Amino acid sequence: MFLKVKSPVFIDRLTFMVDQPQKCLLKAVLKDDTGIVCGAMETEMEKDQQELYWGGLNDLPYGVYTLEVSQGKDEMKVRLVKRV
Repeated sequence: MFLKVKSPVFIDRLTFMVDQPQKCLLKAVLKDDTGIVCGAMETEMEKDQQELYWGGLNDLPYGVYTLEVSQGKDEMKVRLVKRV
């Protein structure tokens, strides 16, 4: 895994911890429990970047989500919960 979500529970933003910081393009998609895309992010990671923030998630309804992240050929999925 090339990054870790700091907490599987979020309110208004997600925080990622980067395992092996390197310059690359990171793509993330957040889907609700029915598979509908609720948000997407694409960002250029810097070589020594240790953390990454995805804000503006406060308007999403509470519930269970799946985060799909890809970095080049590496992909991962994480289940998350949005709470009050």
